[in-house]
Amino acid sequence: MLPVIAPALTVGVVCALVLLGIDLLAERLQGVLWETLPDALSVGRYSALWVIVMLTASGLVAGLLIRAVPGHAGPDPATTGLVDPPLPPVAVPGLLLVTVLTLAGGISLGPENPITAVNVALAFWLGRRFLPGTPAELWLPLAAAGTIGALFGTPVAAALILTETLASRAGGGPGALWDRLFGPLAAGAAGALTMTLLARPSFDLSLPAYTHPHWGDLLSSAVVALAGAALGLLAVYAFPYTHRFFVALKHPVLALTAGGLLLGLLGALGGHLTLFKGLDEVKELAADPSGWSAGQFAVMAVVKTAALLIAASCGFRGGRIFPAVFVGVALGLCAHALVPSVPMALAVSCGVLGILLAITRQGWLSLFTAAVLVGDVAVLPVLCVASLPAWLLVTGRPQMQLHEDGTPLR
Repeated sequence: MLPVIAPALTVGVVCALVLLGIDLLAERLQGVLWETLPDALSVGRYSALWVIVMLTASGLVAGLLIRAVPGHAGPDPATTGLVDPPLPPVAVPGLLLVTVLTLAGGISLGPENPITAVNVALAFWLGRRFLPGTPAELWLPLAAAGTIGALFGTPVAAALILTETLASRAGGGPGALWDRLFGPLAAGAAGALTMTLLARPSFDLSLPAYTHPHWGDLLSSAVVALAGAALGLLAVYAFPYTHRFFVALKHPVLALTAGGLLLGLLGALGGHLTLFKGLDEVKELAADPSGWSAGQFAVMAVVKTAALLIAASCGFRGGRIFPAVFVGVALGLCAHALVPSVPMALAVSCGVLGILLAITRQGWLSLFTAAVLVGDVAVLPVLCVASLPAWLLVTGRPQMQLHEDGTPLR
């Protein structure tokens, strides 16, 4: 395992730098699109008119790019997951361009899927080119772990996600799984440390601490987690139908322009907080949870779920984890506003847990993300209990991913 350390550390650092570069480019472009341009045109930055125009234009430009660039920015994103086989290198530049536009244009998708795909493709291609004697299967888990570690700011997230994919293949007796995780954990640590040193990301929402669990919390946590899972399953079951609608348009430019228009209408309805990937927006919600009513939180959760569904099915390149987190946070704050006796941190973490279980079907990722948002280990035992009924609801259901023929993946 010792020879794996140097490639793992290198891959982790490069993965973090790619993610950081894309984030910075998207932030600069977002400033131009949502501040400089509307100010120059004397239009409200987040007025209904500008939201509709900007998201429709984002769809049109994304469709033109996908049609024109070599490799067409990768396969249909409805058929891809978080960690997939390497893309051909020719598709990488186009995928990066479309990802920057998606993040900057206000589309309700995160960077995790396309950035992971780009880093896996680069690591596989460069690794095989400069270290031809290494096994091809080494590079995918290293790049995936480096990217996930950078995204979440900790290698623990990468280890948990890869545990679910590697456990069934470990074999070999005690320690075999950790042997397989040795290189990815080093890559995840390198990616996380690089991102932390350069950008200092934080997922902690600074909610009031959950310090005194009560017996009643077991029931309330299960109810909120089930509500999140049920809302997520509505999107999952609708996914093949919305995808079929956009495929019937038979042209990426038409599909993405129509999708952008629908997203613009939803953004005008839900407000500017329902735009973009959702990570900065959840912090704004958590900073002033009394600034919105339960009904407003519920509207934002439903609108963001619909936006995630449309963005993921019409052809925009992006991930589903971060917008799903926004839905879960809004749902949890809605539950707390309706029943103030439910602790805010518990309600938020359970809402995130439920929606992520339905959308990602990854238990460790869902538990980890729900816990890290509130930054309190006291919530973990109750979260584990709440995950049981939610998992019973989602297990065996279709996933929010399709086969190439459009049928749901199970």
